[in-house]
Amino acid sequence: MNEKFEQLIERAGQLLARIEAILPQPLSAPDWSQSTAWRYRKRSSGHGNLEPVRHIGAIRLGDLKEIEVQKEKIQRNTLQFVQGQPANNVLLTGARGTGKSSLIKACLNEYAANGLRLIEVDKADLVDLPDIVDVVAALPEKFIVFCDDLSFEEGEPGYKALKSILDGSVAAATPNVLIYATSNRRHLLPEYMKENLSYTHTADGEVHPGEVIEEKISLSERFGLWVSFYPFNQDEYLAIAAQWLSWFEVSAEAIAAARPEALVWALERGSRSGRVAYQFARDYAGRHPA
Repeated sequence: MNEKFEQLIERAGQLLARIEAILPQPLSAPDWSQSTAWRYRKRSSGHGNLEPVRHIGAIRLGDLKEIEVQKEKIQRNTLQFVQGQPANNVLLTGARGTGKSSLIKACLNEYAANGLRLIEVDKADLVDLPDIVDVVAALPEKFIVFCDDLSFEEGEPGYKALKSILDGSVAAATPNVLIYATSNRRHLLPEYMKENLSYTHTADGEVHPGEVIEEKISLSERFGLWVSFYPFNQDEYLAIAAQWLSWFEVSAEAIAAARPEALVWALERGSRSGRVAYQFARDYAGRHPA
C-alpha cells in the first residue's frame, strides 16, 4: 500500500512539473550588461523574455539629414529624460522611410553611455508592458520602450492596454520609462468617411467630433510629444543620398557623378524616401568599392 501511495505521489509530482512548465512564468530580469538594446519576445508557450540585441546599428544623429526640426525635438526630449528631467512619451508619424525609427536608434547610440537603454516591443505584446515596467522600475538606467510601425485595427487588445498605460497608471508612475512609437497613421486607427457623419454642429457653428472620432484620436492625444515627418523633395533626397555615400566612404567626386543614378534609382522605386537613398548608397558603394 505504501509503495502504491509513493508511486502516486511521484506521478502527481511529475504531472505538476509538466503543468508548471507550460504555465506563463513571471518575467525575469536579464543580464543587463549584455547589451543596451533589448527585444521582448513571447513564445508560443506564453513565456515572455527580454532578449539582448547583439548587433546594434552604428547610426548617429549626425548621419540623419533633412530632418533637423524633428531631430531637435526628439534629441531635446531624450536628453531631458536621460538627465532626470520631465520628458514626454513620443509619437513619430508621417511618410515611410523618412527616418522615424532611425532617429530613435541614433538617440540610443548618442546617450547609451549616459544610461539610456531601449526595449523593443511588438504591438501584439503591449498587453505585457506592465510586467516589463515592473522589471526595470528599480534600475538606475532610463528605458525607452520602442513600438515600431504602430497601428491598430478595431478591437485589438493592445490598443486599450497602451491607452491605459499612457493614461499614467503604470508608465507615468515610473520615472525611468518612456514610450516612443512610430506610425504611418497619426491617430493609430483606421478612419472611414462615414465617421465624419458623427460630427455635430452647435448653433454658433462650433464643431464637436462624435464618439467614434473621439475614441480614435484619444490614444494619440495621450502622447505628450507629436513629431511629424514629411516626404522629401528631389534636392533633399539627393542630399540624403550624398550623406550615405559619404558614410560608405565614397569620394566627393564619385558622389557628384552618382546623382543621375540616384535619381533613376528613386524613379524606379517610386519613392524619394531616406530609406531609398540609403539603399541606393549601399548598392552604389558595393559596385564601386574604394
